[in-house]
Amino acid sequence: MAYHGESVSVELPAPIFRRLQQIAEVTHRSVEEVLATTIDAALPPAPNVPVEVADDLASLAVFSDAALWSAAQLALSPEQQRHLSQLSQDGKMRQLTAAEDAELTQLIDAYDRAVLRRAKALALLAQRGYDISAHVGPSASADACA
Repeated sequence: MAYHGESVSVELPAPIFRRLQQIAEVTHRSVEEVLATTIDAALPPAPNVPVEVADDLASLAVFSDAALWSAAQLALSPEQQRHLSQLSQDGKMRQLTAAEDAELTQLIDAYDRAVLRRAKALALLAQRGYDISAHVGPSASADACA
């Protein structure tokens, strides 16, 4: 993936640059992409992110590698996924009750939070030098939503 955006020139100590090169090589990405991902992972969340979500995402930085891999796999339970799908389908065919609408909103929020958590965990794993290519892309997204 090529990054198109603003450019900045930064002089890095040789050991840090070598680490970036090693991670780029292992993950089959450019040094620029690894650096952008690393910076993005280190920055605080956008101001419109709720505090509890921001705190949850920030806490991932201190997770062990194994815990990050677990966080990258977590999603809605199969029952929650089925219920989300059913409520979404019902909402296309009829007006949902207030309770159903509230439940759908809650499930969508939980799904969104799981996606953010998964993305942050994978970004941190990539930053640590792991190859996450099998966990990203169209097939990985479909698996997470299935």
